[in-house]
Amino acid sequence: MNRLLLSKADLSRNHLIMCGLSNTIIEKLPSSRNRTPQRRGATLVLSVILLFGLFSFVAFSIDLGYLAQSRAEIQRSADAAAMAGCWELYAGMELGNSIAASQPAARQAAADFSLLNPVCRSGPILDMSEVSQDVQIGYFSNPRNAVLSNDSSQPFFGVQALVSRTAAKNGEIPFFFGKIFGDSGIPIQSSATAVMAQKISGFSLPPSSTETLQLLPFALDLQTWLSLSSGSVQDQYAFNAASGKVNSGKDGIGEVNLYPQGTGSPGNRGTVDIGGANNSTNDIARQIIHGISAQDLIDLGKPLNLDPNAGLTLNGDTGISAGVKDELTSIIGQKRVIPVFSSVSGNGNNATYSIVRWVGVRIMHVKLTGAMSGKQLIVQPAPMIASHAIVATTGGASSDFILSPVMLAR
Repeated sequence: MNRLLLSKADLSRNHLIMCGLSNTIIEKLPSSRNRTPQRRGATLVLSVILLFGLFSFVAFSIDLGYLAQSRAEIQRSADAAAMAGCWELYAGMELGNSIAASQPAARQAAADFSLLNPVCRSGPILDMSEVSQDVQIGYFSNPRNAVLSNDSSQPFFGVQALVSRTAAKNGEIPFFFGKIFGDSGIPIQSSATAVMAQKISGFSLPPSSTETLQLLPFALDLQTWLSLSSGSVQDQYAFNAASGKVNSGKDGIGEVNLYPQGTGSPGNRGTVDIGGANNSTNDIARQIIHGISAQDLIDLGKPLNLDPNAGLTLNGDTGISAGVKDELTSIIGQKRVIPVFSSVSGNGNNATYSIVRWVGVRIMHVKLTGAMSGKQLIVQPAPMIASHAIVATTGGASSDFILSPVMLAR
């Protein structure tokens, strides 16, 4: 038996007829057969365009982020290279080498630390030749805006490092998606300058009550200090850096006896009051072991800083008490800053010292018992790092063998 198959539209029409609607009204109703088909092709094209724009934006963002990271990495590499080179200069000074003699080792240290700080997973190679701009060594009047020079009288010395990622050197920074648009990479470079101050005029107040200045309150006359460079002074002791001990023998570095030999001895050397007036033996003993405290500087009542014209005057006592023998013995082999005076007026505990320079020394030998002629406080020049140092940017030389810690200037 044949069955008549009706479409949904026909069924709907029959249903309407059964409901009493006339054919005229029914004919006016829209039919699914006459509906306009949807334009699906236009939506597809629009989607492709939008996806391409979205992909381009994501690709641009990824490459831009990678470039920003690369800039941070290359700056870090330059900072590390400059600081490593500068610290190597100081290491050479500790061995008795000049800055000029230490330059090859400083260049090597800068190159090594550049390699240890990769940029885009690859350590940049620095040209260590003297004619190269990658590693430059010299002096600065103001490391933040001055040009590096060969004038050793400048208050700063340091190392400039230039790290490059270019087509000619270490390769450009590659793009991930930029190649699609014809960009394979971009060249970048970054520089850094690390310096140490070599002209120190004084010391500022430590910010913490627990911090101290490694300064020994014993003064030495300028004439004796200057004679150390003549080569006519004694050389009886040597410092062993490996063991940290002082042994008998020569090490090529001259020594001087800080102890005043007899009444009215050379230069009237003695102790200076860095703190309250008339420091007691206990105060001197504390300062020998622990250094000059923030309270000592407050009690001093004036800056511990050399005026470019007037210098600095400190009250003191011509002589060194045997009561601090044990404290001095305990710091043999250690470094300390001592003041150097050009003249002294007054006697005994009424002495006034005219301080003109700060110098770094190492304690080599102590003997404060027995005959006056046999008492000794032997020191030798030694480069040292001084915290809270004030840099002398004007005037002549105000310090020897005293350096600030390495700092990034730019």
